[in-house]
Amino acid sequence: MGAKILAIYGSPRRKGNTATLLKRAVQGACDAGAEVDEVLLRDLKMSPCLEIYGCKETGRCVIQDDFQKISEQLLTCRGLMLASPIFFYTVSAHTKILMDRCQSLWVKKYWIDKVPFGRRELSRKGLFISVGATKGKKLFDGTLHTVRYFFDVLDMQLWRSLLYRELDFEGDILKHPEYLQEAYDAGKDLVQAVGDLMTDRVL
Repeated sequence: MGAKILAIYGSPRRKGNTATLLKRAVQGACDAGAEVDEVLLRDLKMSPCLEIYGCKETGRCVIQDDFQKISEQLLTCRGLMLASPIFFYTVSAHTKILMDRCQSLWVKKYWIDKVPFGRRELSRKGLFISVGATKGKKLFDGTLHTVRYFFDVLDMQLWRSLLYRELDFEGDILKHPEYLQEAYDAGKDLVQAVGDLMTDRVL
């Protein structure tokens, strides 16, 4: 069995540009021998974080919904592929809800387990794929900052980002086969990177 990879679709569109790119990355990972679980956030019933801090005792979110399923996948995968379009210079609402619900994992890591800030063992790797409609110079700056902190709480390194501008309407990505090839190659490379990391840890 190959490396376990989790692919998270954060777009509200099933066949949008980020979804198409992520599909190609998934294909690349599968062709490299990985086992890939795919999650479409728009299909989950998931409340935003209510900031009730029911997670202070055990580090587990007390809201009983579909987050309970995906949280286990987030904690056990060796690599993560996250894809989201840009909305108002950040990730989609679906993606942000998932990130905010991982506040419970932050509580467990830093409050319960008392991991010192700044001492991080980034034992896993993540790929981030994003598409924006404009060509703004800082289009992805804030989003990348958010994604890095999200990956951090998962003990995960932001290993690579694929960021594409001036893609808006469904199907626009098909005009750029080179982007699709990059996504496929990134999926394959992630499996290799995760495998190398696992080997280093054994050695």
